[in-house]
Amino acid sequence: MVNTARKFDQRLKATPTKPGVYLMRSDTESILYVGKAASLKHRVSSYFASPSGLPPKIRQMVRKVANFEFIVTESEQEALILECNLIKEHQPPYNARLKDDKSYPFIKIDLTEEFPLIYVTRRVSSDGAKYFGPYASATSVRRTLATLKKLFPYRSCTKNITGNDPRACLDYFIHRCAGPCIGAVDKDRYREIIDQVAHFLEGKTEKVVKGIERRMLDAAEGLEFEKAAALRDQIQAIERVHEGQKVLHLSSENLDVIAGAQGTRESWIEIFFIRQGKLIGRDSFLMHGTEEDDPTEVLTAFVKQFYDATPYVPPRILVERQLDDIDTIQTWLSEKRQSQVRVHVPQRGEKRKLVQMVSDNASQALEQLTIRRIHEESNNTSAIDELQEALSLPSLPNRIECYDISNIQGTNSVGSMVVFEDGKPKTAHYRRFKIKTVVGPDDYSSMREVLTRRFKRLSDSRKENANSGDSNGSDPEGARAAWGIIPDLVIIDGGKGHLGAALQVFLELGIDDVPLASLAKENEELFVPYVQESIVLPRTSQGLFLVQRIRDEAHRFAITFHRQRRSKSSIKSVLDVVPGIGPKRKRMLLRRFGSVKGIRDAQLEEIAAVPGMTMRAAQALKAQI
Repeated sequence: MVNTARKFDQRLKATPTKPGVYLMRSDTESILYVGKAASLKHRVSSYFASPSGLPPKIRQMVRKVANFEFIVTESEQEALILECNLIKEHQPPYNARLKDDKSYPFIKIDLTEEFPLIYVTRRVSSDGAKYFGPYASATSVRRTLATLKKLFPYRSCTKNITGNDPRACLDYFIHRCAGPCIGAVDKDRYREIIDQVAHFLEGKTEKVVKGIERRMLDAAEGLEFEKAAALRDQIQAIERVHEGQKVLHLSSENLDVIAGAQGTRESWIEIFFIRQGKLIGRDSFLMHGTEEDDPTEVLTAFVKQFYDATPYVPPRILVERQLDDIDTIQTWLSEKRQSQVRVHVPQRGEKRKLVQMVSDNASQALEQLTIRRIHEESNNTSAIDELQEALSLPSLPNRIECYDISNIQGTNSVGSMVVFEDGKPKTAHYRRFKIKTVVGPDDYSSMREVLTRRFKRLSDSRKENANSGDSNGSDPEGARAAWGIIPDLVIIDGGKGHLGAALQVFLELGIDDVPLASLAKENEELFVPYVQESIVLPRTSQGLFLVQRIRDEAHRFAITFHRQRRSKSSIKSVLDVVPGIGPKRKRMLLRRFGSVKGIRDAQLEEIAAVPGMTMRAAQALKAQI
């Protein structure tokens, strides 16, 4: 580390004392760590001083540093924002960071439309829409949307709303849509529904109920008893959800409460959302790369990354421990909210109890995650051992590849390859194949084509490695990794015929060191080459559960790809034959007008105004349809 400091000695002297962001790079130029500093010179120099004052994780990182760079900013707040963006973009291994996905789902209400839609998005932009989130997963969003759909009759279709449709869809008749397509509501009344959804997501339940009550009373006075009864039922449904929201003794405050629990590999962060004094929701997030990190650093990293993503910041945030750079963070959040934001650690009273409750939830959730993982790892280990013994494999089948074919009467035939390592899916190594040489419903020939294409690449990779003297094969994280790694077991979805087709490919390619097996679905029997009788694993066997899981995953992956191809080939539009209308323009036109009929009925100027369109393209389109 001293040698590293000497190597950077002149550069460190020339590093400015201004605020900014620094990036530590490895000898392959990959980013190891991103940090911000009030003084770049002092902060970067601290890494290359005496190692005794550095945490073990940072000492390990510094040993790998081959280069560093920095970006000077005008202020610490600007550095904080840039740091968040760079961590999100590059996912440096030595930073505490939210999960590897680069974006979280939000609920978006597009207020630029006359009849706004409510849908899920992973991109937040300044486009006049309202965003709510982020949510930890798509499941969290779906659960929220399902609740909203039961409470508020907003539309879920994407058609162009004219109010002149002859008939509404099923949602209208089961009171899940107000029916703007048939003119049952005008745009002002529909906007009221959308406002109610927004208020509900903001926790302003009482405001929503009062508005519906006024309409219910007006309907009753106008002798519209059926309408009044429907509004009464809506109020009762909202109040049932409202009753499920924990009422806290916090007057009408809006705040978020954040606490965490740290494990050996990652940290579990729990966040409770308090709106108008009520607990309206909660979510949980995993922070990766937190081993050996101080809990304060983890919580600070979460607060910065979470509020960098979310468009809403409450006026108060309660945390279980004092954050690093608290003044900078509070200033940044206040600028984002455009009013004062306070982040603090409550010491007593109701707020302290609330933070403790969130902390307890985080600890319990992390414990359950740990137990679940230990159980899964134990089962996977047992399954791999059982498979090795049952199939008489030369080594443990730590890497298993499974293949399946999907088609309907020979059309749009596809193949799938899924990979499991240590009993868990390795989705980065999944591959899918379009069947190119087989005509008609011939699964055996299709399987031969898929396996030939896959294992010819393995054969070629071996030859390349032999010529280059590389005995380690391909880089397991490289783009061509799936082709160059030798599987410990190959499973074919099918019976003896499928196994024979696979064996023929292996013999032709001279591959004799990759174990083969097929799984016949009818009796869940395993077949292996040169053995007449099938192998039947016990029905409670972990090995059987594993091969079934792998087979089902290969089937799912193949079916999904087949459906995509079938959908593309079967759904043809008149737009496809119009010169100048490509996929992007077609998508924008259908999004704007809902259907070919909507485009046909639109004015020329309206079509030309669609993003990506021109007057010339609009004229060509009108001439064709």
